[in-house]
Amino acid sequence: MGLAALDKASRAESSSPRAVPRTNLVHNGEMRAVQKTVRQSVSLPAQIAVQVRAMAKTRRLSSTRMLVELIENGIETEKRKQREFFDLAERFREEKDPAAAKRLGDELGRMVFGG
Repeated sequence: MGLAALDKASRAESSSPRAVPRTNLVHNGEMRAVQKTVRQSVSLPAQIAVQVRAMAKTRRLSSTRMLVELIENGIETEKRKQREFFDLAERFREEKDPAAAKRLGDELGRMVFGG
């Protein structure tokens, strides 16, 4: 049987009602691949580098992994502080009692300017 005959026979099989249904996979954007990493060079003060290596050693991590965890924790802390600030500012705006408003204003001042 020649190639043309084989091709014709396979097309006839696939168009028959008994043909095996095919599944087409479609990427819907929900399935994320492993997070992409970006190589970043960072210079650390010597004392900080010593502390990072010591922390990594006690936790049995690489220095790089320790830095990633410290950065992730720092980012979460900053987000939490920002949420607390906006919550406090909202309470300050809604406060009707002058004494409570002053207390909240003082607290906002400490958050912004330290102290």
